Amino acid sequence: METLKPLSDFFSAIEKDYRISITHIGIYAALLQFWKDKGFINPIEAFSYEIMPIAKISGSNTYHKCIRELHEYGYIKYEPSFKNNQRSKIYFSFSLYELEIKLPKYQ
Repeated sequence: METLKPLSDFFSAIEKDYRISITHIGIYAALLQFWKDKGFINPIEAFSYEIMPIAKISGSNTYHKCIRELHEYGYIKYEPSFKNNQRSKIYFSFSLYELEIKLPKYQ
C-alpha cells in the first residue's frame, strides 16, 4: 500500500486547490504509473507521447499546458528538453502533504 502514498498525498494537497482539474489529476496519475514502470527512479525522463496515452489525453497542447501548470503550482518540477530526440525531466515532490500551496485569492 506504500506505493499509493504519493497519489494519496497528491489528493490531500489538491483538496482545496480549485485550479486543479481532472486533466491535471489524470496527468499526475499517469506520471506516477510511468514512474512505477521505470523502477521508481526520480526524476523520470519521458516524451509527452509516452505519458499522453496513459493519461487518456490526445491533445499535446492540453498535455503541455497542464504539465506546465503542475510545475508552476509546485506539484512537480518539470524541465522540458525542447528537443525532439531528448526526453523531458520530471521530478516528483513527495512532501506534497506538507507542501503549502499558495492559492490566488478570488477578486
